Order: sequence, then C-alpha cells, then structure tokens
Amino acid sequence: MAPGSFVLASWIPNDYTATVGTNMLLSSQGFNLISGTSMACPHASGVAALLKGTHPEWSHAAIRSAMMTTANELDSSMMPIKDVAMGAGHMVPNKAMDPGLVYDAAPQDYVSLLCSMNFTRNQIMTITRSNDYNCANSSLDLNYPSFVAFYDKNVTTGAMLKHRFRRVVTNVGGGAATYKVKVAPPEGVKVAVWPQSLVFGKKYEQRDYYVEIVYPSDGNGLVSYGSIVWIEESGKHIVRSPIVVSPTSAGK
Repeated sequence: MAPGSFVLASWIPNDYTATVGTNMLLSSQGFNLISGTSMACPHASGVAALLKGTHPEWSHAAIRSAMMTTANELDSSMMPIKDVAMGAGHMVPNKAMDPGLVYDAAPQDYVSLLCSMNFTRNQIMTITRSNDYNCANSSLDLNYPSFVAFYDKNVTTGAMLKHRFRRVVTNVGGGAATYKVKVAPPEGVKVAVWPQSLVFGKKYEQRDYYVEIVYPSDGNGLVSYGSIVWIEESGKHIVRSPIVVSPTSAGK
C-alpha cells in the first residue's frame, strides 16, 4: 500500500483552497493542494524505481514482491490495519531493498494466467502483442506474493471449501539460508503449508512450497485475514504474505 490517502500534491491553481480530510487549506503561495490515492501512487512508483536502480537485474515481479513482503501491517497506533483495501501493508523502502526472498514471474506466467481466464485468442494477442504464445500450461495460480480464497456469500450449505496454491521463492539474500514458516490463519480457517522449512545453498536458488486453505462456504459475507511468514533462522529476513478469505462480491 502507498503511504496513505492523505499524501499531499500541489499544482498551479484555478482557485485558492483545497480540502484535505475535513479541513480546508488556504494556499499562501498560489498553488492548489489535493490529497488521495492518486497522489500516493507516485510514492510507490518512486520506491519501485529505487529498487530497480539498486537491483537492475530484478524483474518487475521481483520488485513488486519485495515491496509487498516487507510491508508493515500495523497502522500508526501500532494496531493491525483492518481496511479491506490495505493490500500487503505500508511500504518500508529500506527493508524492500533487502527482502531475502522474492516471488518472481516470467512473461509466460502471465500468458498462462490469461489462458485460464477464458480470454479469446484475439484478446490474448491484443494483450501480449504476439500470436506466438503457449497455453499448454494455463493456470490461475500466478506466482504472486499473496493468497486469496473466495466463497459465494449466497451459499449457505455449511460445506467446507478447499483451495490449494503452489509458490516458488527465489533467494536474493547474501548466500546460504534456511527459512521456517509461521502461519497466522484467518478466523475459522485452516491453513496448511508444506514443507515447513526452506533450505537454500546459495544466492538465486529457488524452492517451491504448497499452501492448502480449508474454509467454510458460508462465511456470512465477511472478509477474514491472515498471513504466511517465512522467517530466516538468523532473524535477518522476514518475508510476509497476506491471506484473504473473501466473498466473491466483496468490494463490488
């Protein structure tokens, strides 16, 4: 998440006041002020540019992963952020420069995602700008640093649903490392992760793991949150991925 919706931006004015929250601000220098997520977005873009400058070999997916998995899930009062739009949390740029592990993705991974979303051939060609693409391994399970499981809030059978994920992480730390998992499941949800430890012999080595989320089909329209955290044995790196269990119509 970018730094918040009360990030200020200014531009040459048409008038002399602007609203920030519930306050009216007067511009003594002749510039307008505005706040909102569109003003916060450039902060996230700036962090992404900083990471690309520090790690020019990183892909866009690796940069996004570093920003997400090192984010702080606490608000200014040191309480958990509860807003459904929190994303992974507040960015911490210094931590993002050294995330320990990243969830990387290649162009074909996104093509495989498109292929699984019932896009037509012409639509996929429009997005990829190519007619040379491969749908042999189509999958909705993109190697993304978060986990979302949906249920239909209109179903009240009480049956349990099961969703399984596979993730691949790349060690971008200094060298050999061992990580152990810590799971904070959403309320009323069972989360299993295997293996429970990841051992890397060197930098850029990859390891995969699996997650199974078992949750009730009648979640009463509520959104619940949890996390999967990989903690390096030395304590240097903590790699956090959010878990969300949500009705399909949440936020619509």
